[in-house]
Amino acid sequence: MKPLLVLLITFLLSLILLRFIKGQLSLSLAAQIAMAAMLLFTAIGHFVFTDGMAQMLPNFVPAKKELVYLTGVMEILFAIGLLIPKYRVTVAWLLIVFLILIIPANIKASLENINYQTGQLDGKGISYLWFRIPLQLFFILWVYFSTLKQ
Repeated sequence: MKPLLVLLITFLLSLILLRFIKGQLSLSLAAQIAMAAMLLFTAIGHFVFTDGMAQMLPNFVPAKKELVYLTGVMEILFAIGLLIPKYRVTVAWLLIVFLILIIPANIKASLENINYQTGQLDGKGISYLWFRIPLQLFFILWVYFSTLKQ
């Protein structure tokens, strides 16, 4: 829920600021700025909640903590790349692939009641998926329509 709020609030603030600075509305740029802010916000979680996020990964995945750190760095790079016109389209496609690839971790977390913040087995369970999967699809569509389909 927090990433969605960051996305929407940043989008609205970006729209207002871009209107004030540029004198016109720029929906796609505001949406790209908002996605970048959301990615920076979620990247922080990879460094703060590393142990819990590592538990979300399937058992066969080696070096779980290192992968959590790596994906946090990737989210930071995606955020930067979305704001650089030369790389925006490539980064958008890579981000969409990334958003698809992390869905299994969210499924595992819900099936095993993993609380990604604490690493305990007191998470929201299967009800988490009813929000998380549509949210993930929303993020994918946000990237697609704001960056690739303008």
